[in-house]
Amino acid sequence: MGAKATRDSFGEAVRDLGKENPAIVVLDADLSVSTKSVTFAKSFPDRFFQMGIAEANMIGTAAGMAFSGLIPFCCSFGCFLTGKYETIRVSVGYSRANVKLVGTHAGLGIGEDGYTQMGLEDMNLMRGLPGMTVINPCDDKTTRAAVRFAVEHQGPVYLRLTRQKLPDLHASESDFKIGKGIVLKKGGKLALIGTGATVTEALQASEKLANYKPWVIDIHTIKPIDKDLLKTLAQECSQIVTVEDHNIVGGLGSAVAEVLSEVGFSGKLLRLGVQDTYGESGLPDELFEKYGFSAHQIAQKVIDWR
Repeated sequence: MGAKATRDSFGEAVRDLGKENPAIVVLDADLSVSTKSVTFAKSFPDRFFQMGIAEANMIGTAAGMAFSGLIPFCCSFGCFLTGKYETIRVSVGYSRANVKLVGTHAGLGIGEDGYTQMGLEDMNLMRGLPGMTVINPCDDKTTRAAVRFAVEHQGPVYLRLTRQKLPDLHASESDFKIGKGIVLKKGGKLALIGTGATVTEALQASEKLANYKPWVIDIHTIKPIDKDLLKTLAQECSQIVTVEDHNIVGGLGSAVAEVLSEVGFSGKLLRLGVQDTYGESGLPDELFEKYGFSAHQIAQKVIDWR
């Protein structure tokens, strides 16, 4: 099984799509080596714009490019990019600009760089913007498919990517359909729902919980979320667990809770993730364990919960 950081998959995908579509341009805020937009820059230097440490200016410039008929991808760390919320809200969201926002280094998984570099509230911010599509892919194939979707979709997109390598979970890009979760395992009365880096953790936890025959779901599209699949889980399951490398406020857990409340779910919901606090510096595996959403912690929490 191969492994690749989703930021690497993005860099390769946007470069490859750039060969097909001359309207694609890429902007970066002095982090191109880290965001992997440098991969595009090397192939298309005349369509790459290094904007310096000035995310707000980058976003405004991208909006202008979009209204000129181009398809701009704005790249930075997720925390720095979504930190320019007011500019995104007005120049991209309210204006319905066809801008693709690429936030890398999402979550505790970035490790030693610590909280100031971690995107832990980014999905919350982007979910709240009308018309914004929010995608958090878990591997190489779904990331490539998400980048292609972003190019073809008319409207703003937020793409959330990892620094750390993630194993391949999907065989084909065709597994990805926007707004549709992917069932990795069909089960009984327990469901484990992951997004991004935590899909792997949920899948590994399911092996430890084999006696409970859990469903394992990859929710790569946080907005629009797959209401039909969640309704099915609400009907089939008595216990549902969400797992995210993000604050549990406003991310996957909140999105799932909203749908379950609307469809009248009568069971129990457990939200695992960063529990309304801040991250810290450390090794990714150790941070996942400490903050309660490593495979081991997921399995143990489910056993204790039941």
